[in-house]
Amino acid sequence: MNITDKRIDNGTPFDWGRTSEDYAKYRDIYPAIFYKKIAGIGLCLKGQSVLDVGTGTGVLPRNMLSYGAKWTGTDISEEQIAMAKLLSEGTDIEYFCADAKDISFPNDTFDVVTACQCFLYFDHEKLMPKLFEVLKSNGKILVLYMAWLPFEDEIAGESEKLILKYNPDWSGKGETMRPIEIPKIYGERFELSFSEEYKLPVHFTRESWNGRVKACRAIGASLSKAEIAAFEKEHLDMLTKRFPEEFDVLHYAATAVLRKTDIPDFKERSAQLSSGAKEKQL
Repeated sequence: MNITDKRIDNGTPFDWGRTSEDYAKYRDIYPAIFYKKIAGIGLCLKGQSVLDVGTGTGVLPRNMLSYGAKWTGTDISEEQIAMAKLLSEGTDIEYFCADAKDISFPNDTFDVVTACQCFLYFDHEKLMPKLFEVLKSNGKILVLYMAWLPFEDEIAGESEKLILKYNPDWSGKGETMRPIEIPKIYGERFELSFSEEYKLPVHFTRESWNGRVKACRAIGASLSKAEIAAFEKEHLDMLTKRFPEEFDVLHYAATAVLRKTDIPDFKERSAQLSSGAKEKQL
């Protein structure tokens, strides 16, 4: 389904379902340290029940399953959920197609709610009360994000220039390392209990980097088939002429943990949560 949001890409419509196959193949790229850090702060572990909103193709549940938590994933895209189910065959991960704001689970169901690469898209005025209800006492929201750094990495920078040639309205350009911005409304019922940003290299081949870039919102989820094909040809030609067959691309990862509280202090928590910079690149 097409999504149009004036906050994103000047309102250019996009549909993650159009890129589900490439997303499944090329965007399962988080290094092991990304998952180890989640476990290191005591989240998504054995004995915990976790809801992954905006799960996409189930990248987070599938890669964290070995840590022992019971996972449920939801996503607005039928195609993404279909791919998640296919890739998760033989596991006990449950998936449901639903807009995050329309999730329907009993109160006090989950220990953790995760949102990876998707927090930007939600209607937080409607979502925050839902998450408060489905989380158990002292439950946590774990917000995760990873993006390439175009001003620090030559390959990322050159790829980003080409993305903007084909989609100049893309609002994901120009990422720098920054904290995740948490909308002020969460200060009514949650407090920020942990945050971290760190740089990390991510390894690619020319093919896998081209696939990862093609599977971003600005290309695979937005452009026509002809435009995607033209981008892919030009991108692969550039990579072949200028860069080796394998390489690392510098990224940064950001984490924010919000703890559910029954004694809200709106002003103090709103000020705390409003610090940081807007996540843009998906």
